[in-house]
Amino acid sequence: MTIAFASFVVLLTVFGLLVSEVSKKTVTITLNGQQKVVKTHAETIQELLVELDVSNHSKDYLFPKENTKVKDHLKIVWKQANQVYITKDNEKKTIWTTASTVAEFLKEQKIILNEHDQLSPRPQAAIKSKMNIGIKIAFQLTYADGGKKQQVWSTSATVADFLRQQGIKLKKFDRVEPLLTETIAENGFVNVIRVEKVTDVVEEPVQFSVVTKKDEGLEKGKEKIISEGKLGLVTNQYVVLLENGKEVSRKLLDVKQIAEKQDKVVAVGTKDLALQVSRGGVETGTEFYVSATAYTAYCNGCSGTTATGLNLRANPTMKVIAVDPRVIPLGTKVFVEGYGYAVAADTGGAIKGYKVDIFMPSKADAYRWGRKKVKIKILN
Repeated sequence: MTIAFASFVVLLTVFGLLVSEVSKKTVTITLNGQQKVVKTHAETIQELLVELDVSNHSKDYLFPKENTKVKDHLKIVWKQANQVYITKDNEKKTIWTTASTVAEFLKEQKIILNEHDQLSPRPQAAIKSKMNIGIKIAFQLTYADGGKKQQVWSTSATVADFLRQQGIKLKKFDRVEPLLTETIAENGFVNVIRVEKVTDVVEEPVQFSVVTKKDEGLEKGKEKIISEGKLGLVTNQYVVLLENGKEVSRKLLDVKQIAEKQDKVVAVGTKDLALQVSRGGVETGTEFYVSATAYTAYCNGCSGTTATGLNLRANPTMKVIAVDPRVIPLGTKVFVEGYGYAVAADTGGAIKGYKVDIFMPSKADAYRWGRKKVKIKILN
């Protein structure tokens, strides 16, 4: 009886298990990309998830919905949502996503990047909880390195970042406009100025001076070279500042003398020939210097007629000079330097000694002549 009863209990249990197994529904569920087939008595998808120890969050992806009745051969997809942090253009956001990779996440958020934009991590990276995703949108700008311009795309925030991104290294004296710490604007301009300091040695001549010495044995107005001048020579050492290969400043550092200069010495005559004229008059061919002024036939107190009776107003082109008859007798023909051939035909109250007054046809000519020292030669 005991054996029979035990056998009955076992048979009843097996039958119950058989009935329970037969009554289960078969469903296919994909959990975070892992697909498996399960048999369940759950009435709804929510009950099934509890049965599978799956905690469904409101941000998770679930299809069909939790309250959907479980049927035989039902297909269920569940993806756990992850919280990620995205930083774009210095703006940080927290987003829940069920995307599997960074590329899927960007597509989900409708973010389109071009080839110059910067993304971290790479698009193929798997999404993880509390992952940081950084996006830097590229913009165009122009830079010049040593004067050579180029247009590029950049995601740099500051000038210093941009130079590092472009692989541009600065030397000791180089400078950048704008400053390294300044931010770069779209369509901005970064100017890298290459600065060099070089030494330049230049040979330069030293100009000689002209030294004059009075010579009483030389006729007044004449000059004679005693010794020729000679240029000196020095080497000047400069420090030259170059910007982009062009000289912008030059500073003298040192001067070395190679050859000394020799001044030119010139003898200047002081012998006055006028002092050699005898008191009895002048001889033909005699030359001497006089102080010469000019007058016209219409000057104040002038009659227009010379001391020898010549009518200057009627003959404005005549060549006449007023003289001191004690030095140059009236009627003497002379040659006046700068005036030409003339006749000593007039006198004047102010014409004393070695002075003459040159007749001019107009006041303008007389003003142009002014007062000067000229050589005069006695012709007869």
